[in-house]
Amino acid sequence: MARGSDTKARAQAVARELFLQQGVRRTTLQEIADRLGVTKPALYYHFASREELVRSIVQPLIEDGDAYVAELQSRPPAGPRPLLEGYFDFHFKHRDVVALMVRELVALADLGLVDRVMDWRLTLATLLVGENPSLADATRATVALGGLADCVLVFANEPVDDLRVAAVDAACAALRV
Repeated sequence: MARGSDTKARAQAVARELFLQQGVRRTTLQEIADRLGVTKPALYYHFASREELVRSIVQPLIEDGDAYVAELQSRPPAGPRPLLEGYFDFHFKHRDVVALMVRELVALADLGLVDRVMDWRLTLATLLVGENPSLADATRATVALGGLADCVLVFANEPVDDLRVAAVDAACAALRV
């Protein structure tokens, strides 16, 4: 018999897969339980609600993102390239959850899980182009960060090392650095 933490992790993996296939709102806990081969009450033992399950899937991304941004704020990198490389690595590490967030933006926003990510972008943009940038500089920072994050999803089947170089180079080009 699987240990509780194994069941919890399996439930998160199955839920993430179903959420990506059919959406958060269209996936029931019963479907997740059926796919796991457990009863719905057994699933409730680990997650009191679908919302709690969604939060448990997104929470590692939130925690890592908070830590990444806090580290950059306390020790800003020497230039934009290291920041952008770290941002790529962060997105690549969490690419399944990032894909879920992109596909289920409204559902996750309703749970209050999107505002934090937008705050990170604003903080990182400030680190890239400074306080009170011109519209052109602010736009370049937005394109650099957003485009770099999108590359992780759009080019998911490319070799990661090649993709990292291409995406960071493109982000630097957007910033004109």
